[in-house]
Amino acid sequence: MDRIIERRQDLINQVKELYASIASQEDQNHFHQTSVGITPERYYENLLNAVTHEIEEGTFDTCRDGDEIINKVAADKTLLSEWDSSLSAK
Repeated sequence: MDRIIERRQDLINQVKELYASIASQEDQNHFHQTSVGITPERYYENLLNAVTHEIEEGTFDTCRDGDEIINKVAADKTLLSEWDSSLSAK
């Protein structure tokens, strides 16, 4: 059980780093043109919170690493039970 918790924490840390990097690289003007009026930082913070919840629940236990999780989520936000679709980019 402790190994599972440690692995999930490692995945959370990887995802945090990846989303922080993506948010900092996001072109502010492009983001505002394609989103619902929130900053890239806020969007990725909301996304990180939803992904973290799913990691803690075991949704992504079969994923190799944080990169795989981010790619899965990018392809299908319905994997996130706590994702508010009104916050997703148009």
